Amino acid sequence: MPKKYHIETKKIAPRLPKRGKFGIVDWREDCAQCHNCVKKACVYDRYRQEMQYIKNLDEFNSMFFECMGCFSCVQKCTKGLLALTVNPEYERMGNGYFTPDIILTTWNQAETAGIPVSGAGYRGKFTGSGFDSMWTDMSEIVRPTRDGIHGREYISTSVDIGRKPKLLSFENNKLTTTLPPLVDLPVPIIIEMFPEKYHFPNLIPMLLAVAVKTGTMIIVDWKYHHLLGAYEENHLSNIIFYLDKETPLPPPDILKKLRLIEIVDSDRIEQRINEIKAVNPELVVSIRVELDACGEQRSIELAHHPFIEVIHIVSDINGNQTGAEKPKFIKDMTRIIHTSLVKDGIRDEITLIASGGIALAEHMAKEIICGADVITINMPLLIGLECRFCKNCRDGFACPAKIETITAEYGIGRMTNLIAVWHDQLIEVMGAMGMREARRLRGETGRALFFEDLEEETFGRHFGKRIRA
Repeated sequence: MPKKYHIETKKIAPRLPKRGKFGIVDWREDCAQCHNCVKKACVYDRYRQEMQYIKNLDEFNSMFFECMGCFSCVQKCTKGLLALTVNPEYERMGNGYFTPDIILTTWNQAETAGIPVSGAGYRGKFTGSGFDSMWTDMSEIVRPTRDGIHGREYISTSVDIGRKPKLLSFENNKLTTTLPPLVDLPVPIIIEMFPEKYHFPNLIPMLLAVAVKTGTMIIVDWKYHHLLGAYEENHLSNIIFYLDKETPLPPPDILKKLRLIEIVDSDRIEQRINEIKAVNPELVVSIRVELDACGEQRSIELAHHPFIEVIHIVSDINGNQTGAEKPKFIKDMTRIIHTSLVKDGIRDEITLIASGGIALAEHMAKEIICGADVITINMPLLIGLECRFCKNCRDGFACPAKIETITAEYGIGRMTNLIAVWHDQLIEVMGAMGMREARRLRGETGRALFFEDLEEETFGRHFGKRIRA
């Protein structure tokens, strides 16, 4: 029996002062010096930890530590001296899509490799834009055999990348259909390239090491292949080289060792694919398609060509369509592409990889439900290294998180922890839905609820369609 897929993790402490969401303001003027002070009775022991933590801090705002927001001390103080407040530095993090809550959650997961639990419970919205307007069906959560990572049933997260034949032919009980090459991954996650504005050369060999540890693959622009160092030759099976329109093919000795390669969409993709296949017929080729105004239609058009194996649809880092006045979101564009290919009867033949807007593990599960076979991850890995998404590196200023100085042990450990947590959370979601393999989760929109659809079904008959969400 094959060994069960597992990612080894260990706790990796943060390098920088923590920026928690909540803090307790303590007005000590009227303190009665109670012997059984509520601060000493903190169920999370945060007061004692915080006193040790802030001894050598230079920044006042760093004093807001990791209060869990349970309100226990606020409610029980006999003099009413304690008040819960939100850290102003916490509120400054993010860019609107990658919210402070997402950043803090990612920090905790990268540190502990565990799913964080908040004493304050869920304080977020129950609906909103993007993935927040989609809910997964958890009707099977009561079944003890499908209790996620703790259950007795094995839940497979492996996926296949490549073109699949429409039909299988047999003659004399022997398969006569020529099977195209496939790339198997134990988890539906590929490490994506970073936008140029967030490019850190020192991270590339670390990201490859993470891909090797987790059994997945990393997309590397061929112009940066020299940054991989000794890793390049030893782990070519974990690398997906990306080739732009004018980029020449890698040397034949490298092409022969690759499993997957990616080329940009152009008017000569068939010629490029033939050139690649002439060197290595077993090499799977992915076409990278930008989700601009023509991206959806172009993806559907490419899927109908028999020489196309994989389509990689790419939105911006926030999951939005590029170059559009009213951009669509990645989940909606994926559903359109997936549904169209299903109607044309060719969806099972093509592999669809989706990039952009995947900020949390739940987004991965939701994007797969919308029709993607595989998702990519990049910005969450950067956030896992304590990036605050402060726009400094984007604007050419020094990075306050000092990512360019991190050690390999720290970087590889934190990013591995994050992928491990995402894998565990995918299993939890699938177990709660009664799904036993990720391949079956793809396009299973019947196991999800969409706010827009529910709103139209409920109120559309009486009030018409919503003009603007």
